[in-house]
Amino acid sequence: MKPSLVIVGSSNTDMVIKTNHLPVPGETILGGNFFMNAGGKGANQAVATQRLGGNTTLICKMGLDIFGSQSLALFKQEGINTNYIISDKINPSGVALITVDENAENCIVVAPGANATLHPDDLAGSIKTICSASIILMQLEIPIDTVNFVADTVKTNGVKVILNPAPACELPAALLQNIWMITPNEKEAEMLAGITITDQASVIEAANIIRAKGVEIAIITLGAKGAFIATKDMNQLVPAPKVTAVDTTAGGDVFNGALAVALSENMPLLEAVSFACHAAALSVTKLGAQSSAPFRKEVADFMTKQLNK
Repeated sequence: MKPSLVIVGSSNTDMVIKTNHLPVPGETILGGNFFMNAGGKGANQAVATQRLGGNTTLICKMGLDIFGSQSLALFKQEGINTNYIISDKINPSGVALITVDENAENCIVVAPGANATLHPDDLAGSIKTICSASIILMQLEIPIDTVNFVADTVKTNGVKVILNPAPACELPAALLQNIWMITPNEKEAEMLAGITITDQASVIEAANIIRAKGVEIAIITLGAKGAFIATKDMNQLVPAPKVTAVDTTAGGDVFNGALAVALSENMPLLEAVSFACHAAALSVTKLGAQSSAPFRKEVADFMTKQLNK
């Protein structure tokens, strides 16, 4: 049986507009194509893990509305275990308003809705599944108390927790001591470490400041440059393959999902990060969040092509 991956996080509906450039404050611009897509960091990562071969359970909270019902149907279609998805009878499902420019850069505004009401009490029915997982993957689009509760609960069970600290915020010291791996991007790493990242030396410094707070492994994602790994025995950059980006919206989510799958399969850390870099690179060549997540065969074929270049 495949190792169990549990994603505790958010589910949103993304409303996306393509534009020539991102608007500045006070500016109204005419955009191009508009489309809606299932999104939210937790849901994106769940779809990525499932498509890449994971045995995935998603725990999230959604409203009793059309966005929630459509997302639930999509999760089931992907083969994700939805037994612990909670319905909020008061608040709407989360939505995200996303603008993507011609350089594939984006700006995102999220209305969390039901995501903001996923509290520790909601997890009573899923604790057994959470504590028996091989890896727990979480983000910060749900209350920090819930993230902290899960990490603290599973620590005594030896469950490995990966935290993708996005969107960036201050993290409790106890949380950092309860997680196995953290995967910030550059801006998130700067906030966590309290320094500015300008070059590889400052990446190394930031990663090791973060590790000193109690995290065993810090992986700083660097976009097109790849990802930097810091452990007690290693400081190493893993390069990303070169691609032409179309939409970077869920690149980080695919990276985290792919990393969780690879590590659950006991892939060595360097190989796992390389696998995640390739999966993320593939995802940014497509529009959308969950729709851009690649399947395992796509990533395998892509990695073979890169080796044969």
